[in-house]
Amino acid sequence: MLRSDYEGQVCSIARALELVGERWTLLILRDAFRGARRFEEFQRSLGIARNVLGSRLQRLVAAGILVRVPYQEHPPRDEYRLTEKGLGLWPVMIDLLQWGDAHLAGAAGPPVLIRHRDCGGSLDSRRRCERCGAELGPRDVELLPGPGGGAGRHEPAPAGA
Repeated sequence: MLRSDYEGQVCSIARALELVGERWTLLILRDAFRGARRFEEFQRSLGIARNVLGSRLQRLVAAGILVRVPYQEHPPRDEYRLTEKGLGLWPVMIDLLQWGDAHLAGAAGPPVLIRHRDCGGSLDSRRRCERCGAELGPRDVELLPGPGGGAGRHEPAPAGA
């Protein structure tokens, strides 16, 4: 990861990357936007070592991007939910997804399609519905398997937080 002292560097991009720039962290956030909340859901989806996942989740909680919410008392268990600060990363995640679809998707097409829940329209590059023109956020869309998805660990779960 980047140094955290930013000696001689006043850069919001560097500061943001210090929190979310590590690859597992971005994939955890991807899954959180897809609806994953429980440790086991993240672990199953990502195939990540439990200690690495635990460390990344703790860091996201400490940064105020995720919050731990108890869902069971015996034994005690928590789930992780995106905070408003975390939801603010949705445009970044969508821009990365759309860039990847445009430049890295295989010949079959994108692995995931994003649709407006209300009318079924596609998300455009400005995060608006191509059909009805509504501005869309993470709670307004659903993720569907795309033509390039194939079988694998990263099939879409419900969108939203």
